[in-house]
Amino acid sequence: MTMNLCHNAFPLFNFNSLPRSKFPRATANATGEAPLPTMSQILEASRAQKLDLHLKTLGPFFRITARSLVTDAELGRAEGFVRFWVDGKILHLDSIKLRRETLGMEKSIFGLGLFIGAVAIRHGYDSGCKTAQLLAINDSDLYHSKLVRFYSRLGFKAVYEVTGSSIGDVGHMLVWGGVGTRMDASVEELMVKWCTRFKAPHK
Repeated sequence: MTMNLCHNAFPLFNFNSLPRSKFPRATANATGEAPLPTMSQILEASRAQKLDLHLKTLGPFFRITARSLVTDAELGRAEGFVRFWVDGKILHLDSIKLRRETLGMEKSIFGLGLFIGAVAIRHGYDSGCKTAQLLAINDSDLYHSKLVRFYSRLGFKAVYEVTGSSIGDVGHMLVWGGVGTRMDASVEELMVKWCTRFKAPHK
């Protein structure tokens, strides 16, 4: 059984793996401060937590899968795509699904989600996206409020409540496939915020 953190998964594709040789070296942020965590650093940090993360792409679409290095069981996945908009590229985070079994793991369900999300955000950054968007799905008031708080802690900000009660909601519901809180974040600001979590410690 899975738990949806976002919504509206798209059909399965035959994805091609992204070669690790394309992972960039450490890059400084726009202010020239400390380098942002690279994809390699994020994956290394995940392996230290016994997680095996894989990013696969097909055109603008991407899928991230997380498997246990101990049991080889799939623990979760994320799907989305990069879309072009008038203000530049947007990282559309379509769905994050985590298995309920992860609740019994030492790392929390949101801890696992953070690793998967970090790969997605780094992929968006490498693809030239300036903004990340998601919908905190509203399946229940309690779970919805927890999702909004979680994503707010990560750096996302609520920008619109999709309730389905107005004509203006139709476009959002067609894009996201449900109701909830539309949330946006600066991709670079997320990378800066998560920097120390994924950078390798000094030896």
